Amino acid sequence: MDHPTSCCRALGAADAYCDNCDVLVGLDGYHVLDVARGPEGMVVRVESPPGPVGCPDCGVRATSRGRREHRLVDIPAFGVPVRLVWVKRTWGCTESSCLRRSFTETDERLAPPRSTWTTRARSWAVGQLRREHATVHGLARQLGLGWDTVWSGIEPILSAAAADESRFTGVTSLGVDEHVWHHVSTKAPEDGGRGPKELTGMVDLTCDENGQVRARLLDLVPGRSKKAYADWLTERGAGFTAGVKVATLDPFHGYKAAIVDELAEATAVLDVFHVVALGTKCVDEVRRRVQQATTGHRGRKGDPLYGIQNILRAGEENLTDKQRARIQRAFAADEAHDEVDLTWQCAQQLRSAYKQLDKNEGRQIAERVVATFPTCPIPEIARLGRTLRKWKEAFLAYFTTGATNGGTEAINGLVELHRRLARGFKNRSNYRLRMLLIGGGLNL
Repeated sequence: MDHPTSCCRALGAADAYCDNCDVLVGLDGYHVLDVARGPEGMVVRVESPPGPVGCPDCGVRATSRGRREHRLVDIPAFGVPVRLVWVKRTWGCTESSCLRRSFTETDERLAPPRSTWTTRARSWAVGQLRREHATVHGLARQLGLGWDTVWSGIEPILSAAAADESRFTGVTSLGVDEHVWHHVSTKAPEDGGRGPKELTGMVDLTCDENGQVRARLLDLVPGRSKKAYADWLTERGAGFTAGVKVATLDPFHGYKAAIVDELAEATAVLDVFHVVALGTKCVDEVRRRVQQATTGHRGRKGDPLYGIQNILRAGEENLTDKQRARIQRAFAADEAHDEVDLTWQCAQQLRSAYKQLDKNEGRQIAERVVATFPTCPIPEIARLGRTLRKWKEAFLAYFTTGATNGGTEAINGLVELHRRLARGFKNRSNYRLRMLLIGGGLNL
């Protein structure tokens, strides 16, 4: 290791501290003694300023008993890992009646007792995971530590925050959706597997004082079923479930049954995205069916319906004149294409219900959809109509509440991003804590 650069002329000489070094290291109330840089990184030695100290028990002025060094992991600096050596002062009590014979300097701001990390290093690591999309492997490289060492320093903070029930306070709008967290064996963890591939995620969709939805992930539980959702709601207690007034979901009867059983006072709202997606799916199914019936093969370059497959997925109001003309030419190319034309118009009608500025006008369109689609001669549209009729109450609830599951999908996007960054997780407990952190579900 290189020779240290001394920042003071004599250890403990208050007039010899280097103010520039103190500012650079940035530990309020501590002074830099020396800095050394070598192949493994940087070592910074610090101490608190000298001064009289009283016994914590009796208050009598203590006498110095020398120093001892406490080595800590600190935040990296200048591209290298940093180790902070805290030169702690030790003291002895001179009061004969006091049971405390000696004690050592402590400071929670710098580092908790028996910790191997500085307080700010833990906060920095958590912040890197949460806001900078870092990985534990990336933090390990920057800190000069192993993966397990880094996670063992962060995990207690996340576990304590996850166990804090106050984070569920004030939830009035709740979203739910499934999430696939791995694609390997579904064996139980005790049998060497990772458990169910699918998780159910609960998201707080409550609006803030400005009317903006600040989506945050509340929990991830194993399974995609009524039981998975209902059990989680039961665990939260009557106070939580009574406060939820709106519950958004995709068209899955398991989640709907859990809402009916556990959130009796809440209004279930079918998500806009999933409803529109069902209409778009119908267009794609009919287009492929007619394509096969008229040409005897799947779509190929030059086939009229194949050439407009992507345009048909867009909203009519977003099409250019050129795209509209392409659609009309494709529909006019064969009389059998009229079936695709009608299906596309039905999908656009369904989509238009959500595009109305006046929610009452949108509701009227939605009610016509529910009334007419089930009797449509096109089987795919008739099937969609029957589905919407079964979900009529939740389908129409959007036009009263304006609630969507968009925030839930946004959180799902964050979860997917971090799952890919980490290139997979083997431990569901670690996965849950990581996703609660990046999903904003922890009070940190």
